[in-house]
Amino acid sequence: MDGAALRLWSRLCLDDLEQRRAEINALNVFPVADADTGTNLLATMRAAVRAADAAQAAVRADQVAAALARGAIAGARGNSGIILSQVLRGIAEATTEGPLTATTLRAALRRAAALVREALSVPVEGTILTVLECAADCASACVEDTLAEVAVAAADGAAKALGETPSQLGVLRAAGVVDAGARGLVVLLDALVAVVLGETPTRPEYLPGEFAAAAEAEQVVESDGEAPHFEVMYQLDDTDLARITRLRERLAELGDSVVVVGDGSGNWSAHVHCADAGAAVEAGLAAGVLHDIRIESFAITAPVGRDHLDPPPPREEGPADRGVLAVAAGSGAAALFEAAGAVVLGAHPVTSAALLTAIRRMPHREVLVLPNGALPAHELVAVGVAARDAHRDVLLLPSGSMVQGLAALAVHDRGRIAVDDAFAMSEAAAATRWGSLRAASHRALTMVGTCEPGDGLGLVGHDVVVIDRDVRGAAQTLLDRMLGLGGELVTLLMGADAPAGLAQELSAHIARSFPGVEVTVYPGGQQGDLAQIGVE
Repeated sequence: MDGAALRLWSRLCLDDLEQRRAEINALNVFPVADADTGTNLLATMRAAVRAADAAQAAVRADQVAAALARGAIAGARGNSGIILSQVLRGIAEATTEGPLTATTLRAALRRAAALVREALSVPVEGTILTVLECAADCASACVEDTLAEVAVAAADGAAKALGETPSQLGVLRAAGVVDAGARGLVVLLDALVAVVLGETPTRPEYLPGEFAAAAEAEQVVESDGEAPHFEVMYQLDDTDLARITRLRERLAELGDSVVVVGDGSGNWSAHVHCADAGAAVEAGLAAGVLHDIRIESFAITAPVGRDHLDPPPPREEGPADRGVLAVAAGSGAAALFEAAGAVVLGAHPVTSAALLTAIRRMPHREVLVLPNGALPAHELVAVGVAARDAHRDVLLLPSGSMVQGLAALAVHDRGRIAVDDAFAMSEAAAATRWGSLRAASHRALTMVGTCEPGDGLGLVGHDVVVIDRDVRGAAQTLLDRMLGLGGELVTLLMGADAPAGLAQELSAHIARSFPGVEVTVYPGGQQGDLAQIGVE
């Protein structure tokens, strides 16, 4: 199979998984009976095909297979989706020297089985892992040396092993079903047979209860630990094998259904079912840079008793036990936030771990966080999830700069309930247009042209809108752009390297060009920005 044939196979897998989604969902009782295995397999395969379609220059088998594997890792959904990604990775690694043949298919299945077993913290027999290993064994035992014969041997071996899963796993036997993830694997292998042989194997429709008579029903023993409430998934970059190993061990301590896999090029995906989603995210923060975090809550039916009927205790009168944590760069800016009643995190550069530690050191039950642009949104989400627990509520506010943070802090009122306070502060931050003045350190292409070292750069938000050979000229043009949209108050937060007299020149420029606009100047002391500008 060359690259074109692999593309055809991937689309056929997508079509077949779509047709079998309801059947596979109905079989889903392990590890959690949430009826989404078919949906997760379909979503993962859809992400793989989308990635292959985007890689239009990929024509060889290895290129197409690599694109499929990358897409599956990036878009993996659920336990089954992550395992599917490793099947595609096995194919990608086996085809690095040429097309998919009888020999490389044997190698692909064997490699995929090894990757899956290695990725699972607690391998369970009677699942997709068992069926994948059986498919690999049957492919290896096939005496024929054509791709079609080996594919048929693998698919038939997987189908036979699928029928035996109820005898290997009690929860399947009690429900009278085969393993849902393994059923999805048989769909993929049958699609492979259809491509290379032109005929799709005939399989029975695996209905719930069909296997109940195969053995005596038995009582499923629940774990003594706290039941998993959440499914947590995220992707990791900037990590290494040692930290991945520690992450897998830590997630195994927190919950079950732990799978941590990579695509072979430094990108990793992690999955766990656990009761403490925050701790699972925190474990990921310690292992690398997180993104694409997904947390889903399982449906839980709690027993009804007096504790569930009694109303919550009335809210005490008076100021809430609430504190504000603000990220600030520069001694002057830090002093401003502290004077307004905030606790300041002044570490530079700010990391997710440092922000999480600072939140946990706050003695308050409610913590409002002003990140002030120190971290990207996906890292802030991860920190927020990890910081919340039964004893602390944490709200991260959308302040993209220190001038927005100061505007938010000006309306902070502990007399309001937390959500109202956070809303008012967020509204104040959003109502503050912000920009910054910088000096270019190197030649670069921007949205308004190419800058040279030493040029003055005027930014609105994160976008360069002004380039001027003179820093002062860039600052005045930037103010004209920002105040041209209106404004009553301008806040200038001057940086440590701002030219002498710049604050006075800008104040005078505003007074001449925009009479009636109030100007407030503070020494910020921040590095990088010669000035931060807020317009309210």
